Amino acid sequence: MRSFLQLAAVFAVSFLGSLVAGGNPWLTLLAGTATAVLALVVYVRIGRRPSPDLPREGAAVAFGRGAVLGAALFTAVIAVIALLGGYRVEGWGSLSGAAALLGLMLAAAVTEELIFRGVLFRVVEARTGTWTALALTGALFGLMHLLNPHASLWGAVAIAIEAGGMLGAAYAATRTLWLPIGLHWAWNFAEAGVFGTDVSGNDTAQGLLDGALSGPVLLSGGTFGPEASLASVVGGVMATVAFMALARRRGRVLPRRSRRPAATLSR
Repeated sequence: MRSFLQLAAVFAVSFLGSLVAGGNPWLTLLAGTATAVLALVVYVRIGRRPSPDLPREGAAVAFGRGAVLGAALFTAVIAVIALLGGYRVEGWGSLSGAAALLGLMLAAAVTEELIFRGVLFRVVEARTGTWTALALTGALFGLMHLLNPHASLWGAVAIAIEAGGMLGAAYAATRTLWLPIGLHWAWNFAEAGVFGTDVSGNDTAQGLLDGALSGPVLLSGGTFGPEASLASVVGGVMATVAFMALARRRGRVLPRRSRRPAATLSR
């Protein structure tokens, strides 16, 4: 029941935030930031306090590590696409547009991580083990993106593999939500707010640079954006493998319940 209430509360905060955002970019920045903060507050208050997956100690460091990793990963992806002729910079973009995206992407990263990793992954993992939770929540994360304006089946599959897997594995390895939130936010902001490309089939190309994609979908991602490119999929898979290796080394991979030892997992 507690998990259901957390899920419902975060959904409600996300919906209310979406009603305020839009139009004025500075209002959107404030609305997005407020949405993220409020979502964290209701998640913690409804759940067990202090929240084991949102510890105060080391929060800024973990978020920062995730942000650096997310920005670096997407920069590497867009560099590969550019080297192969699928991305070019046509000029400067919009500072106010990038500011709006700063808030929007923070709200999206926080609410989606609370829902998919904080609630769904945790609940499914407790019943089926880490690997099944990784597969099921990753698939659901990909399916959710079919609702976006320029969605495609391939784009949803790519998101499920690269983002659903990578973010779930990051949570499994760290057992906190701070690093996945930072990773998710920085990846999305770099994609739209810096390099000026669409995020997951949404019209978000209004960043600091006026970027343009071209070429086959497997190279550029097409109208879905770079996340539907093979470069993103390969990068996401590599990050997933690295995080899961770390989780295994730390003893944080839960087996299926029928095979689980009597001792509880130490987090």
